[in-house]
Amino acid sequence: MMSFPANRRGFLIGSTAALCLPMSLPAGLRAQTSPAPVTAFVDVNVVPMDRERVQRGMTVLVRDGLIMSIAPAASAAPLPEGALRIEGHGALWLSPGLADMHNHCDSRQDMAVLLAQGVTTMLNMGEARNSFVGRLRLAIERGEVTGPRAFAALAVDGSPDYGHLVLRSEDDVRAAVRLAVTNRYDFLKVYNNLAPEVFAALVREGRAAGLPVVGHGVTKVGLAKQIESGQVLIAHAEEFFYTYFPPAREDDPNGAPPESAIADAVALLRRHGTTVVADLVTYRKLAEQWGRPEVVTGYLKQPEAGFVAPTQRALWPLSGYARRKGDLMRRYAFLETFVHAMQRAGVPLISGTDVSDIPGLVPGYALHENLRWLTQAGLSRFEALSTATRQAGEFIAKTKPGLAPFGTVTAGARADLLLTAANPLDDLRTLGAPRGVLAAGRWHDEAALSALLTDVADTYRHG
Repeated sequence: MMSFPANRRGFLIGSTAALCLPMSLPAGLRAQTSPAPVTAFVDVNVVPMDRERVQRGMTVLVRDGLIMSIAPAASAAPLPEGALRIEGHGALWLSPGLADMHNHCDSRQDMAVLLAQGVTTMLNMGEARNSFVGRLRLAIERGEVTGPRAFAALAVDGSPDYGHLVLRSEDDVRAAVRLAVTNRYDFLKVYNNLAPEVFAALVREGRAAGLPVVGHGVTKVGLAKQIESGQVLIAHAEEFFYTYFPPAREDDPNGAPPESAIADAVALLRRHGTTVVADLVTYRKLAEQWGRPEVVTGYLKQPEAGFVAPTQRALWPLSGYARRKGDLMRRYAFLETFVHAMQRAGVPLISGTDVSDIPGLVPGYALHENLRWLTQAGLSRFEALSTATRQAGEFIAKTKPGLAPFGTVTAGARADLLLTAANPLDDLRTLGAPRGVLAAGRWHDEAALSALLTDVADTYRHG
């Protein structure tokens, strides 16, 4: 059996074999409809997410993938001929589609499950297959395949230890940036072992090419220097454990940093406007299964595990987490405090999940779980939902200018919308059972979303 190095979380890393699928897709994995000339949501309650408010009894018109207008249903103009009319009867709620801004999903099945769970935007944070970065993303953009709009980061490192593209000189950096531009990557993701001069060159060359730097803490640089140098996104809140906060004592390796260290980190982030992926679900899953094989067995029995590729599920019991010793819950509790402090201070936070690298994390479902853990950490439901809507849109607007805005239900925004039976500001769980999803102007009703999940489960069961 091939062996892999342990990463800084202390577990074994392996690659998952791709599930081979025919190019002819089941109907449920294709885009459900061609976009109507105009889509009209009539008499719906809008949760715009531009600020904490609700607009009741509205008609929302969508044309060419953008929101045209939002007006009270009672005074709305007659609908254009040929418009697709979706009735809310004053009882349904319209909010922005969700964004998972750190995952590793790259299959058609992943895309289908994400969309069925209301995820209309995602950022693949590295090691996506070339077929995804190029062909599949383009097919989604054209409406030929069902899935969220996908951004992609090219992951680079200074050694082959973690399986990433290795860069060891400034010449390597220039070559990698040219390839990233040619292949339509959106970001450069830095990993743990880069040399300081290579990191500096990545920031410089990436900025010139319109490829902002995101990613981990780099051991020989440190998050403070990375942030000051222009890294725009920290890929995990936990990265501050490794290259910013004081290290744990040798006699207490799973101990948490002192809470007194949080203020300086928050001030640094605020000063530079750096965004952080508040992925509590990621570290929570690590802590749950740390030293507990029975927890991983329980993950495999959960119904949603059927939406994870069999090759990936087979690796769950083999992961190193369950064989570790100690307890990570003190560190997880510290992360809750840290995330809450960042939120109170106005540090921009976005949601991510790290699916599918960690046992127990399922595309789409993990994002809903992350929102729940954010509220447990002290964020309001509006603040938690903002990390997966408005603040994700603001991050892309800042780093990739020129794209249509998204993350709010406002005129001129991209028409990525989620229709639910209840107000998500009262109960975030309603987002996990959408009555329909509009993605880039294409409507997928409840039956179509259910068919997506059925097709994926059938493919994995019989494929």
